[in-house]
Amino acid sequence: QVHLMESGGGLVQAGGSRRLSCVASGRTFNIDHMGWYRQAPGKERELVATITSGGSTNYADSVKGRFTISRDTAKNMVYLQMNSLKPEDTAVYYCNLRTLGIGYWGQGTQVTVSS
Repeated sequence: QVHLMESGGGLVQAGGSRRLSCVASGRTFNIDHMGWYRQAPGKERELVATITSGGSTNYADSVKGRFTISRDTAKNMVYLQMNSLKPEDTAVYYCNLRTLGIGYWGQGTQVTVSS
């Protein structure tokens, strides 16, 4: 079993920055990738960014150039640095980890961007 806990959400003004963190505990070996997803009210959950065990990254087009995903393998942590935030970035952000073909989710952290 894997447990994920996110932190760093909150209220931020448009144009501002926020850094999300996620720590993984439990069976955290053979991790394929970790990442961030988000879900806005009335919308489906969508990919924000992922990072593989080898360090390769993937971003949604809507966040490219503004968000950066990084990972501290030794600490089993993944981060999402969000810059130039827009009101449309408002959502619950979820940490995701995939290992041995199984995906795990955190409980989510709310990010609200005011205009």
